[in-house]
Amino acid sequence: MNRYLDIAPEVKAALDAGKPVVALESTIISHGMPYPKNVQTALLVEQTIRENGAVPATIAVIGGRLKAGLSADEIEYLGKAGRKVAKASRRDLPALVARGADGATTVTTTMMIAHMAGIRIFATGGIGGVHRGAETTMDISADLEELAQTPVMVVCAGAKSILDLGLTLEYLETKGVPVIGYGTEELPAFYTRKSGFGVDYRVDSPEELAAMFRAQRGMNYKGGMLVTNPIPAEYAMDKAVIDAAIEQALREAAEQGVHGKETTPFLLARVVELTGGESLESNIQLVLNNARLAAKTAALLAD
Repeated sequence: MNRYLDIAPEVKAALDAGKPVVALESTIISHGMPYPKNVQTALLVEQTIRENGAVPATIAVIGGRLKAGLSADEIEYLGKAGRKVAKASRRDLPALVARGADGATTVTTTMMIAHMAGIRIFATGGIGGVHRGAETTMDISADLEELAQTPVMVVCAGAKSILDLGLTLEYLETKGVPVIGYGTEELPAFYTRKSGFGVDYRVDSPEELAAMFRAQRGMNYKGGMLVTNPIPAEYAMDKAVIDAAIEQALREAAEQGVHGKETTPFLLARVVELTGGESLESNIQLVLNNARLAAKTAALLAD
């Protein structure tokens, strides 16, 4: 057992009994949405996972402890603190633990802590990737490296559409990460169902997903699996509207000198403003959709 890790009693009991558990990130709580919408959404996602047969394990760093499973009070605490809580990627964990600090986990650190705890499936909104202009800035999310080395299935709505999706797929291919389309042969683009880029394989049921992941783990692959699950059609945004908002947000980020790990929170918040809040509702619905699929797949893996 990792001496810096605390597994919530409910999560530990489920893992010990071989019951399904789904990990959830906490950056979406502290950096992804305003309070109290962030807390309400986090609790709703947990409820959705329970309704679909699994135990939720929201992951964070609190007081220097790596937490696999949070209480409602801890989720409330992260939601109220907002961006005062550090956005914790791989490089940040040693400092946060040593200093007894708090951290909201990204896709990268949620995967890491989930793996430490023995959790095999993680549901999120969208992964990070290769940022536009990365050929000069070298701005590439640590999420892609983590997918290449940590054996966790990540269920998402594709890479965030603020990114260079083509280069993101190329990077994942180089790292040997299988990109699976759930009910689609085309990579979803977070707010929209299609991107124009193909996935590696299409599957049409949680049973197929569970079988594929079971085979991957049975061959002792080093890395994980990326499952891309399109946003429900009724909540998808008009591509022209979202693209225009993203382009304006990118221009403003460049003008204001926003870079590094502050880029994604800035862009997503600005897109919410530019779309009159429509993108926030889409974000919530796609996370719930991913939670349902992850829970159903986790239940099959547990069987």
